[in-house]
Amino acid sequence: MKYYLYNSLANNGIKPDLPADAQTVDAVGLDYPSFFGGLAPEDEVVLVGGDGTLNYFINALDPAAIKNNVYLLGAGTGNDFLHDIDKQPGEEVLLNPYLTNLPTVCVNGMEKRFINNMGFGIDGYCCEVADQIKEKEPQKKIDYTGIAIKGLLFHFKPCHAEITVDGVKLEFDNVWIAPTMKGKFYGGGMMMAPAQDRFSDKLTVVVYHSRSKLKALISFPSIFKGEHVGKTDIVKIFTGNEIEVRFSRPCAAQIDGETVLNVSEYKAVLPK
Repeated sequence: MKYYLYNSLANNGIKPDLPADAQTVDAVGLDYPSFFGGLAPEDEVVLVGGDGTLNYFINALDPAAIKNNVYLLGAGTGNDFLHDIDKQPGEEVLLNPYLTNLPTVCVNGMEKRFINNMGFGIDGYCCEVADQIKEKEPQKKIDYTGIAIKGLLFHFKPCHAEITVDGVKLEFDNVWIAPTMKGKFYGGGMMMAPAQDRFSDKLTVVVYHSRSKLKALISFPSIFKGEHVGKTDIVKIFTGNEIEVRFSRPCAAQIDGETVLNVSEYKAVLPK
């Protein structure tokens, strides 16, 4: 049996376009460990959704302990995971190879796994503003690029940051972004870490810092194609198993696109 798990609260409660004979299960409130514990070895599960669905799934149970085949049917808006593995929404992608050796992040007293990235800085600010817009205007399409540009120009203030990679501490002023990446993409297709391989034994932290607001703004579009890495005066890249980032003031952060408010520091660890 193949079960399709979908979120009835997403897309205004409309069930996604699935095969006519699909065995559907509403994932809202689902006890994932019990559900998987009750499956026969030959049963298969398809997650219908995007990056948020993936993040919820990998934190609802131990993904490394799953014995059944699990697929993703991409139906999200950002789909950074699919970008990273060069797949398209609408096709079923076997997830099991990607569910091992996932990093964890400790932030605000909680520990969560992530499959794409842990973002800190203006990316978290964008998620915070987007959440506010969704609450007021649920039907409105979110322009994350527009939010980022307005943040760079007017609203977001860069921070002093301490970046510690495998015990080595570095300090930077005027930091706008400091995400830790498991994959290459975040923010709906921005190639933040072009050299990152999600099967690597290292994570990548990208520090985007500039005293000049105008320079930070002009260089920002280069992130979409990964060309920012050549701007070594404002972009620094480090890899390691254990990455800590501490900002001089609390900011919003995001874990695979899910907002976490009032964050001053985080610690991301990839199992060795």
